Amino acid sequence: MKTKLTSRIVATTLVTALAGIGLTLPAAGATGQTAKPPHDRTHSKSLQADVDAILKTGTVGVLAQSTGPRGSRYATAGVADKATGAAARSGDRFRIASASKTFVATVVLQLVGEGRLSLDDTVDHWLPGVVSGNGNDGSRITVRQLLQHTSGLFNYTADLPVLASVDEYQAGRYTTWTPEQLVGIATGHAPDFEPGAKWAYSNTNYILAGMIIQKVTGHSWEQQVTKRIIRPLGLRDTSAPTTDSRIPGRHLHGYSDFGKTGPTIDTTAFNPSAAGAAGAMIGTTADLTRFYQALLGGKLLRPAQLAEMKTTVRAADLDPVWPGARYGLGLLQVPLTCGGSYYSHAGDFPGYTTRNGVSPDGRRVVVLHATGDGASDLSTEQAQNDLIDGELCA
Repeated sequence: MKTKLTSRIVATTLVTALAGIGLTLPAAGATGQTAKPPHDRTHSKSLQADVDAILKTGTVGVLAQSTGPRGSRYATAGVADKATGAAARSGDRFRIASASKTFVATVVLQLVGEGRLSLDDTVDHWLPGVVSGNGNDGSRITVRQLLQHTSGLFNYTADLPVLASVDEYQAGRYTTWTPEQLVGIATGHAPDFEPGAKWAYSNTNYILAGMIIQKVTGHSWEQQVTKRIIRPLGLRDTSAPTTDSRIPGRHLHGYSDFGKTGPTIDTTAFNPSAAGAAGAMIGTTADLTRFYQALLGGKLLRPAQLAEMKTTVRAADLDPVWPGARYGLGLLQVPLTCGGSYYSHAGDFPGYTTRNGVSPDGRRVVVLHATGDGASDLSTEQAQNDLIDGELCA
């Protein structure tokens, strides 16, 4: 079942089928700001103003962290839980959704660097027969094309009922899915285009990438992300859950009306197997900052593989939100208004929105997260972009 898309197209999200819907929620109560170093006080007020601007577009809670050579600054606004009125706090956990893809791509590229697979390997080489039928052919799709979103495979989340409406979410939010089932939804459709012919975002690509990680290593993508990234970097508030529907510890609650298909509901509890390697992870602004610093700083990948990750193709579908966007292997590249560009990966799940920006050397990182549906036009996206661009251009 597909949802109707409007001009608010955000194709880099986990829920591509939902990302373009006009989603509106009243702005929530109080705003707050964490303590900052004195020398950053003036700039912290600017960050707070940008966070407040995002809240005013119709979000419920907003967190932002901006990190550079002079340290980190934080700003928060709104509430973490509408039921209790608890204020959003800088350390709150949230669903990072498709920002998970950069973690998964990193593991795949680590395996490439270890000589255990090649970006030019076909899907059929590792998963024979998994991608077949209705014109789908895994022997013609490479690992690079999966990570780059140039495979042409149908995006399974565009036909996943649980993401289509309030009623279907409530009915299916605790269902456990296997990767094979999710790929089966995609291969039930004809491919959107020939492999390599163009760029189009598809969550199916990363479900397959997760399956390949398991085939190569004998361990699940969740185990490999934990072993290779989460533990070595000390990301204590980051997790790659399998079927646990809870967000552990203090966290932000998500809220959505799924394109006005019913009342606004709390979307926090969800069996993440429906997202899998395309977007199941949970994290914080601090942990995401540490991850991006390590990745772009060259601490997680060898130079050749980091260069592959940063080699991009034009992603014109994203121009409504990120004009001039390009996409690499699990990384989005976005032009800066002050010249140059930054790397990023958005993440969207009903009621949760993750945005980020990282300088090419990893020395400057901005991570923000908002809950609630936001505005029905592009004003929420614009406010988020303005914060990231402003911080990286300062």
